[in-house]
Amino acid sequence: MEGEARGKKNILEPSVPNYTQGKELFYFAGHDISIRESIDTYGALIWPGAIALCQFLENNQQQMNLMDKAVLEIGAGTGLLSIVASLLGAMVTATDLPDILSNLTFNLQRNTKGRSRYTPQVARLTWGQDLEKDFPHLSHQYDYVLAADVAYPHDCLKELLETMHHFCRPGSRTTLLWANKIRFQSDLRFAESFMSSFNTSLLTELPQQEIRIYKATAMG
Repeated sequence: MEGEARGKKNILEPSVPNYTQGKELFYFAGHDISIRESIDTYGALIWPGAIALCQFLENNQQQMNLMDKAVLEIGAGTGLLSIVASLLGAMVTATDLPDILSNLTFNLQRNTKGRSRYTPQVARLTWGQDLEKDFPHLSHQYDYVLAADVAYPHDCLKELLETMHHFCRPGSRTTLLWANKIRFQSDLRFAESFMSSFNTSLLTELPQQEIRIYKATAMG
């Protein structure tokens, strides 16, 4: 599957926009990771679900072995989760909205160059739009789809679920890992729709942080 997922999308050349910047430091997979954030947009902040899923992947490598696996992240934001997946040996494609990609690319390149087995790729993805055109399922198949804190209140929850279905469809071998901090009723409603749409199991729950990490595969 990994050869299929490398696809035609090349990593974008980084640029440095005028962000209201902050910097967060992490240590995962044997490496210091420096993440440039911005307070100007949700997609340029690090959310707790991403940190929790990074910790889970690092601590459960026998259960979730990403080495040489094709991995797609939807709603990648600052790129922390994609960076950790890449450092754990995965062939990563990180996706988000067009205005997020510059900072995402900057963080990916800064933290994986010379460290990762494969160069991570970056691609535009608007949930629910042009999925089969931009990511035809026959040529874009992934071992894992990662999503962290993507179900905050917004008007695209239906499109988010549709996007998850596109990449984790019946007959595929794709495993979807979704981490989310429960903040609002909309989070719980989306979780109900998610659990009724896939074969799901709760991998872990962090009660103090109100974070749940789910594993899902397609029904049928």
